[in-house]
Amino acid sequence: MTDPLWMVGIKAFLVVFGLLTAFAYMTLIERRLLARFQVRWGPNRVGPMGLLQPLADAIKSILKEDIVPAKADKVVFVLAPIIAITFALVGFGLIPFGPEGAFFGFDPWVIDLDVGILYLFAVSEMAVYGIFLAGWASNSKYSLLGSLRSSAALISYELALGMSLLAPVMLVGSLNLQDIVEWQDKHVWLILPMFPAFVLFTIASMAEAARTPFDLPEAEQELVGGYNTEYASIKWALFQMAEYVHLITASALIPTIYLGGWKMPGFIPDIPYVWMFLKIALFLFFFIWIRATWFRLRYDQLMRFGWGRLFPVALVWFLVVAFYVAVNGSSAQAAPQGAVEPPASQALFTPGGKA
Repeated sequence: MTDPLWMVGIKAFLVVFGLLTAFAYMTLIERRLLARFQVRWGPNRVGPMGLLQPLADAIKSILKEDIVPAKADKVVFVLAPIIAITFALVGFGLIPFGPEGAFFGFDPWVIDLDVGILYLFAVSEMAVYGIFLAGWASNSKYSLLGSLRSSAALISYELALGMSLLAPVMLVGSLNLQDIVEWQDKHVWLILPMFPAFVLFTIASMAEAARTPFDLPEAEQELVGGYNTEYASIKWALFQMAEYVHLITASALIPTIYLGGWKMPGFIPDIPYVWMFLKIALFLFFFIWIRATWFRLRYDQLMRFGWGRLFPVALVWFLVVAFYVAVNGSSAQAAPQGAVEPPASQALFTPGGKA
């Protein structure tokens, strides 16, 4: 089933509007949760229970003086935050929130790509350009050093991220997110046979979103403000927006690949949207919890962990899964076109799931 172009446009608008609204209130939720962890009140003055704080923050960002350094490359300086937020927004439309026709007779996703995971990996890589160009265009040594360190860290963790995605893709035999969800519904959530990949992907996702303990791009005590030192007003807010949108996308992608997506196992009824939103909220809370309790790594520790720990483990697990698939075959080899069937030796991972 293919939706008409006008409906794709409407769904794309709703996704962008929803992500920007979620970003605004994620800032409030995070600040309130961090306050609870630290035994204080948090934002509570603007509106009832502080609910209008995101609106106040948005107005403040828009009305603040927008300063552009005199010797900056003005075109690239303006383009960098636009690149960051654009490529952060374009990945979420692939996430399925229900079966075909669950959105008023239309599909509950914006686009359906057979190479969905590859597409998500590609657009997430483009975010590095926004960070690097922001530091270079500022004509500031602090910004340039910050952008170089941030770019190096992001590229390092992209390798572990990619390896952790390849393992479940090989087992399922498809890059399509809907095929992965259907495979888990028929067999078992991928978190069970792919638990090392799940842990690796979750850690790498935190690094991709520049979250604690990997938030070196905003390590003020080391490089002033990192790559965005010279940014103010709405341009600075766009970088923050991109960070939160990456976080929301990661919180949606993890349950889609490893926790059955919008479906639940066994006798629990599959309710479109509901289970998916609850799983996203669970991982968002987990990321905020980590920020409240974990310490920030030094740059040398960050790079050593990425290259010396995370990447070797991801590579070894990838080789283990590749050997298993080479010996037993993937789902795609045994399944007819358009279907997702188990590999011949699926019993190794338990044959459960719904009838």
